[in-house]
Amino acid sequence: QVQLVESGGGLVQPGGSLRLSCAASGSIFSISIMGWYRQAPGRERELVATLTRGGFINYADSVKGRFTISRDDRFNTLYLQMNSLKPEDTSLYYCNARQGAVTNWGKGTLVTVSS
Repeated sequence: QVQLVESGGGLVQPGGSLRLSCAASGSIFSISIMGWYRQAPGRERELVATLTRGGFINYADSVKGRFTISRDDRFNTLYLQMNSLKPEDTSLYYCNARQGAVTNWGKGTLVTVSS
């Protein structure tokens, strides 16, 4: 199993930037894909970005050109650089790691975009 701990959320003004981190531990060798998802109040959880072990990246249309997903294998950490933030990006952001049929989730980090 994989344990995931997100950090880096906070309050930021529209147009600002934040970088989220997700520290992974446990059976990380078996992870095939990692990603970021978000869930706003009253809405379903939605995909933000994913990164496969082979380096293939997928972004939601709503964040393309503004967000960048990356990883540092030395520290078993996944990142999400978020630029040009908008109020509609306000959500609880979750890290996700898949091991075959098993999906692991972190507890989330809150991002609030407001003036």
